[in-house]
Amino acid sequence: MTSTVTPQRFIAVRHKLEIVAPESDLSKTWESTIAFCGTIQCEVVSSTITTRVRDSFPFGSISMRVKPEDLTKLFAQVGSHGRIVQHTTESEDKTAVVIDTDARIKNLTNFRDSLRTMLAKPSAGVKDLVEIQRQLTDVQVQLDSEAAQQKILANETQKVAVEIAFHVDESVLGVGFFTPIGDALRESGSVLADSVASLITVIVAIIPWLVLILPACWLLIRFVRNLRRKRAMSAPSVPGAPTSPKES
Repeated sequence: MTSTVTPQRFIAVRHKLEIVAPESDLSKTWESTIAFCGTIQCEVVSSTITTRVRDSFPFGSISMRVKPEDLTKLFAQVGSHGRIVQHTTESEDKTAVVIDTDARIKNLTNFRDSLRTMLAKPSAGVKDLVEIQRQLTDVQVQLDSEAAQQKILANETQKVAVEIAFHVDESVLGVGFFTPIGDALRESGSVLADSVASLITVIVAIIPWLVLILPACWLLIRFVRNLRRKRAMSAPSVPGAPTSPKES
């Protein structure tokens, strides 16, 4: 009876957590998570935190890689300082990529060793030595690239990626009696400011034209008045109608 060996699988696992905490504890929760990462088999890849700016709430995030055996400890630590409202797990099979990378490294290593053997032969001519050295350089560059890829794959499959987002627990902020009034005042102020800004824009756009429009209107009014006066003076007088005294 022959036993079948199950091939090893290389799986890249990623966890995404969303944590909510009171605003006063958000920074402490973020800092304690980073500090706890240093006590286990864990490395912080990136981290950021923002403070309150006007109406926007503080926000923090941490990206890290953790050994699978320490993953439960990390989750327990995060859950003790905040409330986990969302936990998403993603996995990607990297087995084919890992096997192909290992095979390329093996082939390139064998080829490099063969070139080194050929380079050490005393019977090799100068032209052959130059060509062997060129190929050896190219192979070493490819080998370094594949080794870097192998290291990345090992980091992805041997450690678990964890991304944690920290939000303020808005349920504990509360809504006061005057909060809607304050919101309405802020919105009305914003609308008023937009209206004033639009009015200023219109006025600035009209000012250059007023320099031309006002004199033209004044000249037009004078022209109409003079025209009416001339028509009144040239109109025939009606018999029996009182005549206006002439201007001396």
